[in-house]
Formats: sequence, C-alpha cells, structure tokens
Amino acid sequence: MNNNRQIVAIDGPAGAGKSTVARRVAKALDFAFLDTGAMYRAATWRAMRKGIDLDDAEAVAASTREMDLDISTPDGVTRVTVDGEDVSEAIRTPEVTRLIYKIDQNPRVREQLVRLQQEFGARRPTVAEGRDMGTVVFPNTPCKVYLDASLEERTRRRAAEMRAKGVEVDETQLALEIRERDEQSQRRATSPLRQAEDAIRIDTTAMTLEEVVAAIVDYARRVL
Repeated sequence: MNNNRQIVAIDGPAGAGKSTVARRVAKALDFAFLDTGAMYRAATWRAMRKGIDLDDAEAVAASTREMDLDISTPDGVTRVTVDGEDVSEAIRTPEVTRLIYKIDQNPRVREQLVRLQQEFGARRPTVAEGRDMGTVVFPNTPCKVYLDASLEERTRRRAAEMRAKGVEVDETQLALEIRERDEQSQRRATSPLRQAEDAIRIDTTAMTLEEVVAAIVDYARRVL
C-alpha cells in the first residue's frame, strides 16, 4: 500500500453531503474520486438480485467475492457496473438504501471491500468518502475530514435528491430512516462510524456547497 500521503479521507453520517463534496474536491485537486458507498450498495443490490438472505453473512460474503465490480467517474459522474450490468441508478433505490445496513454490519464483506478501497488509493491520489475512511481504510493520511449536518438538513437534502429522480418522499419517514441508519452505523461492531481523533469536523448545515469544498481543498493543500 502507499503511505496515504495523497489521500483525502471524508467521513460522516448519511445525508451530510459526502459524495457531492468529495466529487467536487477531487475535481479541484485533480485526484481520483472513490465512492465507497457505491461499493456497499453494489454488494447489497447483487445479493438482493440473487435472492440471497441478507442476514446470511456467509452467503452475502460469497456473493461479494464473486461480484465483478467496476466503478468509474467519467465527467465526474459515478458509473457502477456489476457483472457487466450498469446499476448506477438501481443501487440508489429506496429498497437498497433501507437494506444496506445489513451489508455494512457484515465483517467479511467489509474486509473484502476495504481491501479494494486500499488498492484503489494505492494506485493514485484519491478523495475517498464513507464512514470509516479516516479510522480504518486510510488511517495514516494527514488529511481527514468529518462532515456533519443537522438531521433536519440532511433529511431535506436527501429528499431533494430523491424528488429530482421522480421518487415520492415522506420526509417524516425519511428522517426516521436516516436516524436509524446513523444509529446502526455507530453501533456496529466492525468499523463503527466515528470521527477520527485527528480529523477536522465541518458542520455543513448552514454552509453552501462551494464553501464546504473550498474549506476542504484549502486544508488538503496545506497538509498533503
């Protein structure tokens, strides 16, 4: 593996804006963008497609091992292919979102995907976003950021994203699902969501996207 000197690790809870921010930061720095959430979504989607019981840890781990996964970002847009099929939209459905926590909590799946993430970061300068980038995947990088925002703001943002795709949204139910996912991520035994001790915390609730991106780019240029 590399020495993590060219990694920007961005962590935070659901709806904090990690993917959008990380994509913009990567473009500004001319780094690769690693959407780790898409990897877990892809593993979830494949297991669902195969009719695998998501509570069967061994079967889900086997499915993930067998998965032919390709993630690319042409023109800054993440495209995800599983076993030759473009699933970029399919992995973002509410059904996958509701069940992804079962994959998050599977240590064998996490072990496989963490290895793939580290291999990606070893090949090129990378902006990586997720829930354990700074604590587990790239613990030696000096550039760690924890993005957060109020539950209300995170719900509003996620609802806007879903409506833009034509999905009907019950914001009260969505807020409950986001809070539940936060709790599941924080409670899981393997790689729980938490802020790394040496990460800077940015509360994006009252910030524009441009302000958040500028703050991280400035920080990265100072420490990398």
